[in-house]
Formats: sequence, structure tokens, C-alpha cells
Amino acid sequence: MKFPRWRTLAHAEARIAGERATVAGVDEAGRGPLAGPVVAAAAVLDLSLDWSGLHDSKQLSAKQRDASFARVLQGARAFAWAVVGPREIDRVNIRQATHLAMRRAVFRLSLTPELALIDGNDPVAGLPCEQTTVISGDATCLSIAAASILAKVVRDRIMERLDRVYPHYGFAQHKGYGTAEHMAALRAHGPCALHRFSYAPVAALELPLLLTPR
Repeated sequence: MKFPRWRTLAHAEARIAGERATVAGVDEAGRGPLAGPVVAAAAVLDLSLDWSGLHDSKQLSAKQRDASFARVLQGARAFAWAVVGPREIDRVNIRQATHLAMRRAVFRLSLTPELALIDGNDPVAGLPCEQTTVISGDATCLSIAAASILAKVVRDRIMERLDRVYPHYGFAQHKGYGTAEHMAALRAHGPCALHRFSYAPVAALELPLLLTPR
């Protein structure tokens, strides 16, 4: 008998967690884009519940992510997210900004987990609990998958709102990633306050003026 995908993820997580009763999955969205914030999220799930449809955010359509986002908000034992903006990314670098967002998300949980499962292979200093890094954790652990959905949906919605403030770049479509459309807009209009000047494609433009909101 083949288990549903979410049960496979729950069983894998339970094996990693062992006897720990309170486990938070932690993931981020937005390390790679040239503009906008990085967002991290943490989620604590009851693995005995039915989490049908929950999966790595990259494997879901936008409609499926929205449905799973609502399901996590409704059914999670605890959840939180944190946002770190482009100026702080430029100041401390994207790795440190991502770790800062992850720490903030874990500390904002309404309960303190016994274990944080961190997507990837880079431990985060300063957490209030034990941690285990899990390579491709968003595809192998249910709570990390939930966190990946929270982070992705929150960030996408932020970029869609900011598209109305800075309409020249197409943020609602590419979410700040370095697409051909985005690079053409950067060359035409120069960077705005949302861009990450520490990122080479933006820095290479050497344009001193920021486009102000419309």
C-alpha cells in the first residue's frame, strides 16, 4: 500500500525528531532575487492530523500553495514568520540576513520547540532549542514543507503589493528574480529602493539614482 505523500513526509520527520514532542520546521524564501526581502517561517504541526496536499512549496501551483497556506494557519500548533529587507541584506549579506529571519521566526512562535529542523545544511546560531539541518528538508519533512509554504506565500504577497508601489519592474510576475524582463526594466529605469545593491547584477549597473515610488 502506497502512503500519501504527506504521510511519507510525516514519517521521515518523526524518525529525525525521535522522542521530541515539539518540533518546528524552518525554511526561507527569497535568497536569490535581486530585489525585495528574504522571508523565513517556522511551523509546528501535529503529525497525527491529515495534512493532505501539503508538500514542498516548489512542487505546488500558486493555487495549491494558497490552499495549503490557509490549512497551515488553521491547523498548525504554532506558526510564525519574519521579514528582513534589502538594506539589511546589503549590510550583513544574504546568509546572515536569512539566519536572522529564521531566528526571529522561531522566537516568534507561541511555544518554544524542543527541536528546530532547518532546511539545508547551514546551522543557525542563537536558536532557543536544539536544531538539525536537513538537506532538501522541504521535500522530506512535513513541518519544513509547511514552513516553506508560509515563507513563499508571504513573500509573494509582499512582492505583489510592492508591485503597485514600483510598477516599472514587474515584481508581481517575477517576484524580484533576475529574469530577462526584470533586467530589461533595471537597465531602463535603474534600481529602486527594493533592490539589493550588494548583488552583482544590480551593482554592475552603477546607477546612482534610486527610482522613487510612483
